[in-house]
Amino acid sequence: MIRTLLRRRKEPLAIEDVTVVDKPGMRRAVAATAIGNTMEWFDFGVYAYVAVTLGRVFFPAEDPAAQVVSTFATFAVAFLVRPLGGLVFGPLGDRIGRRLVLSTTMIMMAAGTFAVGLLPGYSQIGFAAPLLLLVCRVVQGFSTGGEYAGATTYIAEFAPDHRRGFLGSWLDFGTFIGYSLGSGLVTVLTAAVGANGMVDWGWRVPFLVAGPLGLIGLYMRLRLEETPAFQQVAERAAEEAKAAEAHGGTAPIEEARQSGRGRLKEIFTRHWQAVLICMGLVLLYNVTNYMVTSYLPTFMTSTLGQNATTAQVLVLGTMLFVVLAITVVGRTSDRWGRRPLFLFGSVGMIVLAIPAVLLIREGGVLMPAIGCLILGAMLVTFAGTSAATLPALFPTRLRYGALSISYNLSVSLFGGTTPLLASWLVATTHNTLVPAFYLMVAGVIGLIATVFLHETAGKPLRGSGPMVETEEEARTAVAESRTEAGRRARDVWIRLRHPWAGAGHREAGHQEEEEE
Repeated sequence: MIRTLLRRRKEPLAIEDVTVVDKPGMRRAVAATAIGNTMEWFDFGVYAYVAVTLGRVFFPAEDPAAQVVSTFATFAVAFLVRPLGGLVFGPLGDRIGRRLVLSTTMIMMAAGTFAVGLLPGYSQIGFAAPLLLLVCRVVQGFSTGGEYAGATTYIAEFAPDHRRGFLGSWLDFGTFIGYSLGSGLVTVLTAAVGANGMVDWGWRVPFLVAGPLGLIGLYMRLRLEETPAFQQVAERAAEEAKAAEAHGGTAPIEEARQSGRGRLKEIFTRHWQAVLICMGLVLLYNVTNYMVTSYLPTFMTSTLGQNATTAQVLVLGTMLFVVLAITVVGRTSDRWGRRPLFLFGSVGMIVLAIPAVLLIREGGVLMPAIGCLILGAMLVTFAGTSAATLPALFPTRLRYGALSISYNLSVSLFGGTTPLLASWLVATTHNTLVPAFYLMVAGVIGLIATVFLHETAGKPLRGSGPMVETEEEARTAVAESRTEAGRRARDVWIRLRHPWAGAGHREAGHQEEEEE
């Protein structure tokens, strides 16, 4: 009798607790979220590669260095409003669903990027030009505040547990495809029309391309279904609300779902450790990302005086390397775990940042190419792992909101400001190793966060049941759960019956259970 009660304390899974994913729906989810990230990072790639040109178009011409800093300041402002977007879109995604919010952010991102291509320059309307550019960047930043967190949440909640790393890596695959498309388009345009042609009209073309891309992304997202995990939470909340109404009360889950203030309080009081771990990992990923993708082209041309086309091709080649390797890293994280890859990348960043920047400073093609590839290897370690790691830190009911807030706080404070701070520090100190020191600090912070990270590879998301691909896998999961529940009950039973028993009694209990 006691053993029966002990067994019921930890109920094994039932078959209805295991979700068998809809494979066509899963493929649509991956494609639609990835193209949103492609759109977002197409803009970043374009902006990074035309930073010098935008400085000449939108800011006074007295000081070229000041133009570059002003352009990156405008770039950074978009990141300062990202937490506001996260505060709005994240909790909204936990209340009304992931799909509608992701469609809204898609529209806003495309509109903001497209509008930049229509703006008049400083020579035409004076100081109104940079102000209008700033407005467009604010719209982009606000919408992006709900984009990446929502996309990672969506893919994570659609992916089978044992493939979450591989499927999540396609999201950042879209990131670097977008960056490569944007930077590649600018490189081709620059070679075709020259620097003067880019200043006159060529810079507009990449931004105008964002309009059609946005329409394609919106069409794909409107065809999406809501995630199984969110549907389960919504159904459970509705049942609790109905039961509470019958007794004249309010269901706690439904009350928390409807209270933004209560939700925020819960995030920062009950899940503050996960928030800090998330911010540390995001800092590591995004400082590396923006250093390589947004600052490195300008660093190589404006600071080191290298050929602009050569610098652009080297960074573009690094992005293509990341694209080719990223899904391999995602699949590896499913096999080896997320934590070992983050540890490897963090230590590698601390050790290899200075050698990489020294190689980039050498000039020519070969040495800078090796330096860029070293940084790309570290970057892909984080990029291929983050989309599966970050959503698993938070429970389903709070996942979108908690991840949006944590992610965007870290990106706005540390990631998006990387090009601005790096360019300012280099201009102030005249030390071209500043980017390496910056990356090393990020590596140390990421290493600390990784030490406290719990392994989540192959495990269900917090607040959700197991996700599998086939009915056979579902039955296997249920059988394994029953075996594990029985083993735990046997261990407790042996300790209660024989409190003096050591490992030998427990081992005997395991053997006896296996015989049964």
